[in-house]
Amino acid sequence: MTTVATSLLEKIAKLARWQKKTIVFLVDLLLCVQSIWIAYSLRIGVWVLWDIAVQKIVLVCLLTMIPVFILSGVYKAIFRYAGTGMMKTLVRAFIIYSVVVGFVFIIVGVDGVPRTIGVIQPVVFFIMVGFVRAAARYLMIDILGRNRFAGEVKNVLIYGAGSAGQQLAASMRSQPAMRLCGYVDDDRRLNGQRLDGDKVYWSGDLPKLIDERNITEILLALPRINRKKRRKIVDQIREFKVHVQTLPNMQEIISGKISFSDIRELDIEDLLGREPVLPNELLFGRTIVGKTILVTGAGGSIGGELCRQIAKSGARRLILLDLSEFALYAIEKELKNLIAGQNITGLELIPVLGSVVDGAKMAEIFSMWKPDTVFHAAAYKHVPLVEANPIEGIRNNILGTKTLAAAAQAAQVKDFILISTDKAVRPTNIMGATKRAAEQVVQNLADAGGVTKFSMVRFGNVLGSSGSVVPLFRKQIEQGGPITLTDRKVTRYFMTIPEAAQLVIQAAGMAKGGEVFVLDMGKSVKILDLAETMVRLSGLTVRGDNNPDGDIEIVEVGLRPGEKLYEELIIGSDPQTTQHARIMKAHESYLAADRLDELIASLTNCRDPKAAITLLKALVPEFMHERDNVKMEQAS
Repeated sequence: MTTVATSLLEKIAKLARWQKKTIVFLVDLLLCVQSIWIAYSLRIGVWVLWDIAVQKIVLVCLLTMIPVFILSGVYKAIFRYAGTGMMKTLVRAFIIYSVVVGFVFIIVGVDGVPRTIGVIQPVVFFIMVGFVRAAARYLMIDILGRNRFAGEVKNVLIYGAGSAGQQLAASMRSQPAMRLCGYVDDDRRLNGQRLDGDKVYWSGDLPKLIDERNITEILLALPRINRKKRRKIVDQIREFKVHVQTLPNMQEIISGKISFSDIRELDIEDLLGREPVLPNELLFGRTIVGKTILVTGAGGSIGGELCRQIAKSGARRLILLDLSEFALYAIEKELKNLIAGQNITGLELIPVLGSVVDGAKMAEIFSMWKPDTVFHAAAYKHVPLVEANPIEGIRNNILGTKTLAAAAQAAQVKDFILISTDKAVRPTNIMGATKRAAEQVVQNLADAGGVTKFSMVRFGNVLGSSGSVVPLFRKQIEQGGPITLTDRKVTRYFMTIPEAAQLVIQAAGMAKGGEVFVLDMGKSVKILDLAETMVRLSGLTVRGDNNPDGDIEIVEVGLRPGEKLYEELIIGSDPQTTQHARIMKAHESYLAADRLDELIASLTNCRDPKAAITLLKALVPEFMHERDNVKMEQAS
């Protein structure tokens, strides 16, 4: 019987659009006549299929129904997806239909027809039409769709019995691979209630519910909750073997309509539990509003986000400098779309292809465009690559900074902000040492005085930047593992790219010259815990000695050359507070200008990697190359 029904539904589904419309129209005509029989028989108390009164009712009702339904758009909707939109159309059509039929039978009156037919028949007709459309939707989606689907059907819970959860459930009904088993909510008062026919459970019963209903997926429909609350919920769920996904937050949901396509994997932002602080607009404006801004490394992760923030903050001219042609093309195109999409006026974009090492090019840029503020984000930042190419790392990160900063000073730029890294603190790798040397270049120029305010901002890892561990771990999980971890003791600080860029701009607004601004990165994250959490929230288990039958193995591969176990943000131990809650200030020692210039001059002409590293150690006395690698070798 099921096979016959499915075969019939398949044939109907394959019909041409006009054929389906014709079938629906004929069904509505039949329902109209049937509703007349039922309404008339209920009114007079006996079953009458056909007499003169029925003929009169049929004539009036059909002559009303046909034009009203067609003009109201009843037959324009996709029948199989009948939902709230279809019901609104039907209600609108039936209101018009009821007014006309009621006027004819109740106000005007038709000989031999009871006046109450004007009320009873529209009500019966509406019930029948609504029922048929709901039944058709069930047959086409739940029966046909699920019979077509040959894969495994997953049992799903929606965490959040609110409007977002309701919209998500409605969208999910068209997904044959998903079977909604109910909602979960922290509000105990909702326990046992029903939302659109599906039961709501209290979150305290989650362990029992997952086991009894064989739940494999949990969808977080909580777009309005803060990051701390989301982290608490994730920590609760991570103990179970379920795949957890989430809706984006309300700032990301622009359309106001939530659908299954909005569901995404959990990001590390969802696991940090730290709320970003809203920007201080006064600090934002000092170095941006009405000014010409130069951003080096504009096509990179931080440089690109700085450009986005600057474009939205009232700058007059934005100069985009990058060595990569593709990166420059991509950020210019994105910014043009941003400007058009948000109706930003009065901003001039100037893409410049070039390197900060090219002194003549830098002088040309400052002479031609006269920037007021420089955000220097251009750098080689990947630790293993710079370890393998120390001369290029030194050339770009140290000599490039000196060249750019000297050109800015000569052009009397008002503000120069170096984007630095936590790896510059007691560096163990060449990249970190070059960034600490770049900091000293800026500190010396600040100490020399002049018009330009030189400062630097230091922070840790940004989420979503190139080389981030999160996309790497996710890809490894999708491939079935193993997850490669350098060391189980490794910890890192994390911050979102937009928050980091906002704080950089605000730090620049506080600069008086010579400061080392340090961003509050919150608590450091143990990378092993992050990897294990990502495995569990994918609905899988970690394979190890205690669980040899687990799904994903975490393999320790050893620290890469120059890599640290723990990152630091401050060399000294006495950071000062600023007028921003998330920005600290440190005054750190640096080499004298004569010694610094002497060492940089030697580095300029040095082409021997070993000799360059020796000079770098003299330039950065606290540089202990591959310190943690040596410790690991001794320990093993």
